Amino acid sequence: MKVHFFTLGCKVNIYETGAMEEQFLKHGYELTEGIADIYVINTCSVTNIAERKSRQMLRRAKELNPKAIIVACGCYAQVASSEIANIPEVDIIIGNNEKTNIVNIIEDYKKNKEREALIGDVMHQNDFVDFGITTYTELNRAVIKVQDGCDRFCSYCIIPYARGKVRSRVPENILEEIKKIAQKGIKEVVITGIHLASYGKDFKNEEVKEYRKKYGYDEQYDEFNPKDDLQSGGFRLIELLEQINKIDGIERIRLGSLEPKLITENFIHRLTKIEKICPHFHLSLQSGCDKTLKDMNRRYTTAEFRSSINLIRKYYKDVSLTTDIIVGFPGETDNDFEETYKFLKEIKFYKMHIFKYSPKKGTVAAKMSNQIDGKIKEERSKKLIELSDKNEEEYNRETIGKTVNVLFEEKVGEYYKGHTTNYITVNAKSEENVIDKIKEVKIEDTYKKIETLGKIIN
Repeated sequence: MKVHFFTLGCKVNIYETGAMEEQFLKHGYELTEGIADIYVINTCSVTNIAERKSRQMLRRAKELNPKAIIVACGCYAQVASSEIANIPEVDIIIGNNEKTNIVNIIEDYKKNKEREALIGDVMHQNDFVDFGITTYTELNRAVIKVQDGCDRFCSYCIIPYARGKVRSRVPENILEEIKKIAQKGIKEVVITGIHLASYGKDFKNEEVKEYRKKYGYDEQYDEFNPKDDLQSGGFRLIELLEQINKIDGIERIRLGSLEPKLITENFIHRLTKIEKICPHFHLSLQSGCDKTLKDMNRRYTTAEFRSSINLIRKYYKDVSLTTDIIVGFPGETDNDFEETYKFLKEIKFYKMHIFKYSPKKGTVAAKMSNQIDGKIKEERSKKLIELSDKNEEEYNRETIGKTVNVLFEEKVGEYYKGHTTNYITVNAKSEENVIDKIKEVKIEDTYKKIETLGKIIN
């Protein structure tokens, strides 16, 4: 039987789709881009738009093949299974933890033909649900999931309810997976999680001692302290990255979204010793106004965020910094937005992902008064997108004349396209096939404003 996946949302979902695809392949199924017998829609619930797209894909899949089995999984399925149950095209609904058993669930459905919903209680899940060693990827970079869950409970966000509490993957499984990925010739790994900065905070002291001994760290460490939960503990993200750095064949380590408060002098100093780390950091800000940050239940101030940015720029001279911003949060006044705009001009991110706030059922912010009119959100969004585009164009122009290393990923028309370590998109012509190769490129011009043109010199 043929299987096709539609994936929405974050890199964690991308990883989990790859893991599910590998399970199907091991059981004799065929993956296809054409008409399929089974469609799996890995849904997202981070915004109302994401949920709407999820519903559209569920219905579209049935149109592609009315006889196909339609499976809804992922965060939207986890938090709103009753809504999906109202979509008659859907045959099976499974939660996030049930993804590891998707093939068996489908096999049972094929025997019984009974519509069902299998949604586990992620809020009481204490252990990381591991897919095992997953190596299936069609990309020349591999996404590696190391952590699940979030305990931040930002007032606008449904994800803690969709993913549950913080659960960290044991380092041995992560490192083994990356070693096998490297053996396939993959040169870049993207380390991701629902709240990546929390990696390791849930490890018990007995586990921490075992890991530290196994990977050559001394026995002295600061035991986990809830008041300092992103820095304390004996085997955290920085220790994991130091071990990944030792794996032969991997040439680049790229990080997913980071919590600003993770960025301390000690963390950055150690990070600079990891030569494979890509100098591209995504720190999710959400607002440049302290009042709005407090209303969002973000656990930092603009002053603390600025300090984190200054630390990164102190140690990384060619760094690119990206972020997420929400406009039109309940109670955000014109003055609040101007504070955000002023702060963003000062920080000067390479790129900003702008989201117009939309109330999420089940969150604190959805019940707040002073919801903002849609036209105001649109105006604010447009203004920040213009600022982001301007920053990106200026940054790209500053790269003209520089020589950079580019990992080429695909051919588009007459150009090979790839990315620098700091995630600048580069286009270059070549008579040889340079896909999956890292080449020295001299940047000669900008292209379509948000990309650059270069000449391969080695």
